Amino acid sequence: MFKTPQVVLFSKDLLRAAEFYKGLGFEEVFRTPTDGPPIHVDLALDGYRLGLASEGSTRDDHGLDPVVEGQRAAVILWTDDTSSAYETIQALGADPVKEPAPWLGRLLIAWVKDLDGHLIQIVQPTN
Repeated sequence: MFKTPQVVLFSKDLLRAAEFYKGLGFEEVFRTPTDGPPIHVDLALDGYRLGLASEGSTRDDHGLDPVVEGQRAAVILWTDDTSSAYETIQALGADPVKEPAPWLGRLLIAWVKDLDGHLIQIVQPTN
């Protein structure tokens, strides 16, 4: 019945958000409209699809009231080196939230906020 789950994040500045996630290795796989400023962009990394929708389009086209501030969701990015990834993602403009720290005795986790304030959790298995 259901297939191909995806998360869509609402963004105040869709182009800026798309470039940020491209800098993390995501590749653009969908954009509408194809000409002019986009109202929706899908990006993919390692088989996972992340959508970015403009705040205005979500409100105007769908009649919804998108929340574009606060800690509403988290994008989880697995890595082999949390400390290095934490530094790299900050160099791309992410705001640090919590430095790498052990969790459950088997993971090393750090937190940042993307350019729209969405949480990103960077996770490394330590076992």
